[in-house]
Amino acid sequence: MGISISLTVCLSMVGLNPIEDLPTDHVDLVELNHYYNDKGRHVLDQVIFYDWSSAAGRYQIRDWRMIKRVSQIPHRDWRLGCYVAVWHDPLEGNVLRKMHATNMRETWTQYDPEIVERSFLKKDKRRKLARIRSSRRTR
Repeated sequence: MGISISLTVCLSMVGLNPIEDLPTDHVDLVELNHYYNDKGRHVLDQVIFYDWSSAAGRYQIRDWRMIKRVSQIPHRDWRLGCYVAVWHDPLEGNVLRKMHATNMRETWTQYDPEIVERSFLKKDKRRKLARIRSSRRTR
């Protein structure tokens, strides 16, 4: 009985904020990067969001997030013809975020591509993912 009530409450909450209505960022490329140190030990997994720059003739990092949950890893959506990820973003107050990418690549590196990119485009010059504000009130 208690489980069915909990399930009903969860399903009704999902219906209040359907994924299709989420603010969505569109990027040209998303990279799933697995970063290892110089001794071959795993350091972190991250998703890096890129936009194509015609002026620079290259992809430039827009933003990045460390992977905390499997839901952050983009998956191919054959219906939409792109890669999609939906996750709660702790950098934005843990609100739900949705991202579409035209292309995706997965890399294993012994350097952090986000840090290397800073020599091409400073962090403060990046476009960043959209700011999302939670509708929850603080008391």
